[in-house]
Amino acid sequence: MPQIIINYKNPKTLEALKDFAKYFDFSIQNIDKSKPQKTSLNGVSLISGDKMIDVSDISQIFTGKDIDAKDLRQKAWKRRK
Repeated sequence: MPQIIINYKNPKTLEALKDFAKYFDFSIQNIDKSKPQKTSLNGVSLISGDKMIDVSDISQIFTGKDIDAKDLRQKAWKRRK
């Protein structure tokens, strides 16, 4: 079933959408942003990260090292034959 996400500022907008849902046969679900959202992409489960985690402690490891994603893939994730 197709889905859309609607962002709104005014609470009256939600009430109007609930009224429209009665006549146009669609459902409204409340998404709790505090819980990790699980989605699936090509059969692989994706879980959104926790935004409350502080990663500033590990920034010292990578700062000033001139490491980019391509080099990291070639050196660290090299497949052994």
